[in-house]
Amino acid sequence: MKYLSAVTLLWAFSFSLIGVYLAGQVDPWFSAATRIALAGLVFLPFLRLKNVSLKFALQIAGVGAFQLGLMYCFYYQSFLYLSVPEVLLFTVLTPIYVTLLYDFGQRRFTSKSLLCASIAVLGAICIKYQGINSGFITGFLIVQGANLSFAIGQVAYKQIIEQQPNAINQLSIFGLFYLGALAVALPMYGLFGDSSQLPTNNTQWGILVYLGIIASGIGYFAWNKGATLVSSGTLAVMNNALVPAGLIVNIVIWNRDADIIRLGIGGAIILFALWLNQRWSEDKA
Repeated sequence: MKYLSAVTLLWAFSFSLIGVYLAGQVDPWFSAATRIALAGLVFLPFLRLKNVSLKFALQIAGVGAFQLGLMYCFYYQSFLYLSVPEVLLFTVLTPIYVTLLYDFGQRRFTSKSLLCASIAVLGAICIKYQGINSGFITGFLIVQGANLSFAIGQVAYKQIIEQQPNAINQLSIFGLFYLGALAVALPMYGLFGDSSQLPTNNTQWGILVYLGIIASGIGYFAWNKGATLVSSGTLAVMNNALVPAGLIVNIVIWNRDADIIRLGIGGAIILFALWLNQRWSEDKA
């Protein structure tokens, strides 16, 4: 779980950086494609395809297409309709998607994992943000598209790696993940991108480089590797740990008017769900 926890802290800054410095200023399709391309450059030097079957390579690329490529297409558009706290709040359904998709793939129904994920959702909902704008329905639906794409990618990657007969050096194949994502992001930029909305200052370029190399590069590798080391319930709950973490960063640095009491209560409920799932997992083992 150390991988997931570390990435949660890393990604906590991404929401605000996008919402404050990029949204409405830099073309979202360009931002998504640039992040993916930079992340791919980090991992392509480690790519080793010897003894890698075409089927496995396509599976990993497909995961990247959903979890990063398609997800970013939705994710960046959501900031055009919603504020940072609203985007964070509307991600609370991701754990439910993760749990149900994983159990569906395993042809089973795990009520305890679903309960833990549901408790985490309750905790995130407690962190209620006031002042939802008129585009919240459109924004909500766009965020759910991002959530579902992210969940599909996480679950698929976990299952693909678990089903391999031999241990996989994930670093040596993860470049395929970004190639799959780029196969989605580049055509979308070509179709819908606006070349007149490219970054105009060093701050915006610097943020894109950081988000690409660190958040998208190191972050997604560590998150997916961590996903293969925990139960589906823990993975589901950790998805919602991003909500209070992201809100704390946004409130402390950029938005000091949020309800601290609700944030504390919601965060405590999410931590309880994580502890409960861990305890049940240990008892089952």
